[in-house]
Amino acid sequence: MAQVTVDPLIGRLVDGRYEIVARVARGGMATVYRAHDGRLNREIALKVMHPHLAEGEQAASFRQRFEREARSAAGLQHHGVVAVYDQGTDGDMRYLTMEYVPGTNLRQLIRDGSLTLRRSFAVLDVVLSALAAAHAKGIVHRDIKPENVLLEEGTGRPKVADFGLARAVSEVSNTTTGTVLGTVAYLAPETISTGHVDMRADVYAVGILAFELFTGRLPHEGEGPIQVAYAHVNSDVPPVSAFAGHLGRPLDLLVRALTARDPDRRPRDAAVALDALRNTFQQIPNEVLDIPASAAPPPSATAVKAVRTAVVERPAAGRWAAHPQPYPQAQPPLPPAAKPRRGGKVLLALALVAVLLGAWWYTESGPGAYAVVPDGVVGVTAQAAEEALTEAGLKPSSTEQHDSEVPEGEVISVVPDEGQRWRRDQQVRLVVSLGQELAEVPAGLVGMREPEARDALQGVGLSDVEVSREYTNDGPRDEVIWASVRDGDMVPTDEQVRLTVSDGPPPVTVPDVTGQEVADATDTLSADGFDVAREDVFDEETPAGTVIRTDPGGGKGAEEGGTVTVFVSMGPEGTVPDVAGMSVADAQEVLEKAGYKVQVRGFGELFGEGVLETEPVAGEQLKQGGKVTIWTL
Repeated sequence: MAQVTVDPLIGRLVDGRYEIVARVARGGMATVYRAHDGRLNREIALKVMHPHLAEGEQAASFRQRFEREARSAAGLQHHGVVAVYDQGTDGDMRYLTMEYVPGTNLRQLIRDGSLTLRRSFAVLDVVLSALAAAHAKGIVHRDIKPENVLLEEGTGRPKVADFGLARAVSEVSNTTTGTVLGTVAYLAPETISTGHVDMRADVYAVGILAFELFTGRLPHEGEGPIQVAYAHVNSDVPPVSAFAGHLGRPLDLLVRALTARDPDRRPRDAAVALDALRNTFQQIPNEVLDIPASAAPPPSATAVKAVRTAVVERPAAGRWAAHPQPYPQAQPPLPPAAKPRRGGKVLLALALVAVLLGAWWYTESGPGAYAVVPDGVVGVTAQAAEEALTEAGLKPSSTEQHDSEVPEGEVISVVPDEGQRWRRDQQVRLVVSLGQELAEVPAGLVGMREPEARDALQGVGLSDVEVSREYTNDGPRDEVIWASVRDGDMVPTDEQVRLTVSDGPPPVTVPDVTGQEVADATDTLSADGFDVAREDVFDEETPAGTVIRTDPGGGKGAEEGGTVTVFVSMGPEGTVPDVAGMSVADAQEVLEKAGYKVQVRGFGELFGEGVLETEPVAGEQLKQGGKVTIWTL
């Protein structure tokens, strides 16, 4: 009988808080478990570093890398990134707690073969958007692959996981160990050959992921990792149209740009790659977007043959699909003759065709198809920038947006950046400043309640609001009594608006009446403008009829004209309370609360008179449940 090995951590309570329920996955640095957070009553993913990594000479390096994951990922707030909650140690165990994402990963979706081009673009859009957020903070993922793209159960929403190999760019650009981290099928050529990793390595990995989503296979396959790594360094990624007949030239160009072997020819980061992805998506017909991968038409025999050459055939007018053709082979020159024979004419014609095809390739796909975005187009007028781009052989287009620093009419940025190579037939996008965006200050801010003032300011685009509060007699509590802007002023939308809000009148100090007779305490509090409420309670130490404490307490601040409750001793439990001077109804309530039965005698109740005395008299001991007689007039 086979022996079943049970993970010893299942069922363990980590750090007195996280109960490990099941193992989810195991990687090169750590094992991921599903666990229950007993403190917050939620499911989490618990990532535990392998114990052997914390031993030997490299222990400190691995521990630092593991802890760096928490610091890097915890700073990423993006809907497409698996959230990291906490990190800690429990004995010799080092762990991270992360968002638990029930469902599957992108690898399973690729194996199913049901991906449409539309769904592939949606997944890639989220992946690049998440990486763009990381790149903006100087963080490189280093291990983009289908297993690290999780798909939420039910919604199918992608989330990028495992920033465990991520490092700040400043740290990874000076690699000294010679160690290459990552999955070889998705590693950039420069990472394999030199160990260098920057944002463009993530872009390359996304390009390989795009190839796999579009075609259902990897571009470079071999018997082992060494052969695959060799292919990445020495061979271009073939066109995707060579493996699926419904994919056309825009997709070939997109994957070619993302997977260029020279990192300088790739988008500089995920944000630029995301723009390229979205531009490509706009060029694809709807009927092509919705073809499942399993139902994709096969490529032509010519296309398959042309995979090694990576040359894309120019599509016929009105056609979407395009298939690669091999480079034309130059023909030998005709032998000299006074009168060329028929075969010589054929060779001459073939040579002419070769020249024409070579010229077409040079201008459409070769070096002649590209130009360099000139320097000096940012910070000049839009007209000057467009003229410079046109002179460089590029097609300018422009969009406008408000900017508080760049003057109106000047270029804020250009995509792609200055100095980048770009296809002549694709537009270079200029972002032109509209100047500062202004908003009109709404009328009546002073006098509004704070929430209404905030809503009014946000309604016109002024969202940076700072509120301070102060005691004042100028307005009721929570009302705006001052604003840093005036009604009707035109101010920049990024300006901070400061509001002062009333906290009501200044508080009045409550006098200390502890130990006074209740009548004296009431007079003192009333003289300071307070309303007085009375609460009678048993007390073993304070004589009956004496104030035990007040709420608010003596020396504390209270709103002027507010109510102060005095707690009056009824003496020890079993002592008849003093109800003399009270109305009959109030006296009955106090005595019954003390546990006595009440009997009323006299005519005071008829004539509106209060209690004269009680029998037994106040202060006498009487067992609870006994009878107290109230005497009135």
